[in-house]
Amino acid sequence: MLYDEIMKIVTLAGELMLQAQDEELTVFDKEGTANFVTKHDKEIQFYLIQNLRQLIPEATFLAEEDGMQQELGDGYCFIIDPIDGTTNFIFDYKHSCISVGLTKFGRMLFGCVYNPYTREMYSAVKGEGAKLNGKEIHCSDKGLADNLVAFGTARYQTEDTDRIFDYAKKLYLNSLGIRAGGSAALDICRVASGANGVYLELMLYPWDYAAASLIVMEAGGFISTAEGGMITLDQPCSILAAGRQCWKEASQLLSE
Repeated sequence: MLYDEIMKIVTLAGELMLQAQDEELTVFDKEGTANFVTKHDKEIQFYLIQNLRQLIPEATFLAEEDGMQQELGDGYCFIIDPIDGTTNFIFDYKHSCISVGLTKFGRMLFGCVYNPYTREMYSAVKGEGAKLNGKEIHCSDKGLADNLVAFGTARYQTEDTDRIFDYAKKLYLNSLGIRAGGSAALDICRVASGANGVYLELMLYPWDYAAASLIVMEAGGFISTAEGGMITLDQPCSILAAGRQCWKEASQLLSE
């Protein structure tokens, strides 16, 4: 019942995103080129924290906006991205989402990622599989040659530009094609559903991938850093998420 209540809160927060598209957006610059935040990012985060705190009063929060980056700790912690894909949101690209993960002892217990434009709710409970709108989903069991590859690159992180596009070229030449959706959480979830075989990005923050990381693992896939190490939930890292066979092949390509 707790997880159902979390998803209800996230769904209602999605309605705030949809309502915002009918308003004139107020956009603020964060550090770096093309790194944006809107008043709606902040309002949705406030709404989420206010309502999730009623479910678990003792929980802490690790969230993107307004200095909410706290330590995970051993108790319950919500990891929140109020709008993943803010630039998409600003330009009405309709590929943005709300991402909420719940941890205890620093490990993922539950995650949900909601795209209000398509009414798609991805979710996973540790040990219980992954779902899309209540139906089980699974990663592709095929290799790169039979899959699409998605990748991400933030305009405000130019130090990795050459490397990410070199990797993208390798993956492009060994797959059915590449895509850049602009929302890491959604693109990782598309790996979980089998729509994408791989997702790669060289620097993401925990709120970008925390919820989606559990969803892809529970869907039978694998998620690691681009170098093959364990991902972190308390600091940024690179991300390689894929079905098991795709992960093996992509890892080999990236190491060459």
